[in-house]
Amino acid sequence: MKLFTKHHNVLPGFGPTMGYTLLYLSLVVLIPLSALVFKTAGLSWNEFLEAVAAPRVLASYKVTFGAALAAAGINAVFGVLVAWVLVRYPFPGRRLVDALVDLPFALPTAVAGITLATVYSPNGWVGKILEPRGIKVAFTPLGIIVAMTFIGLPFVVRTVQPVIEELDAEIEEAAACLGANRWQTFRRVLFPLLTPSVLTGFALAFARGVGEYGSIIFIAGNMPMVSEITPLLILTKLEQYDYQGATAIATVMLVASFIMLLVINLLQKWSRRYAE
Repeated sequence: MKLFTKHHNVLPGFGPTMGYTLLYLSLVVLIPLSALVFKTAGLSWNEFLEAVAAPRVLASYKVTFGAALAAAGINAVFGVLVAWVLVRYPFPGRRLVDALVDLPFALPTAVAGITLATVYSPNGWVGKILEPRGIKVAFTPLGIIVAMTFIGLPFVVRTVQPVIEELDAEIEEAAACLGANRWQTFRRVLFPLLTPSVLTGFALAFARGVGEYGSIIFIAGNMPMVSEITPLLILTKLEQYDYQGATAIATVMLVASFIMLLVINLLQKWSRRYAE
């Protein structure tokens, strides 16, 4: 005689929780994005191209993606240096410095933008030193790079730092025993191990910079064709009641976001395989 036993899930209530999860994601993510796509679908192909390929829009793409790429590149270099110092060198105030790395996460973006504009303005602490030397940061595209660098640094540091913590110092000692100098040890031993995490941090910082708005508008100057970012242009079109133009540009940014998300996931997958 067979005994039929009822199998219980390890986590009870899977059905209701899954339903609430799908409902929440639908309300917060899927429905707004679907509305964006449906609104854009009302445009003909020529109207869509006219909206997303206008000279002012193309200039905003160039400023946004170009500044985000430059800022991510800067963070990829100096983020690794910061992470290396925090992990390998004990010094007074290390915990404070480690906490300050996360400041861009906690600081409101508007506050960050106002602070950066004040510091780098011609009368600011740093601006008054750079201005006589012909380096103008505030209200220029350079200011956009500074703001994106500020908000993107934690992504590189927090991605690379755990990898450096797992590196065994004996690897460097073995390389030194075999006659390698410091540069050869870094280039041939350490850098290949850090490359997946650096690329992931770079992609995260780049994606964060592309979508940034609050900290940039206060320091950028917001001049069309010069220092106007794409998120600001979308808001401008909304204020002008050009909803279809705004949704068309937003759709382009949405596609770019999905591509960056795919790249980040592939990099993380590669990083896990490389670690194995």
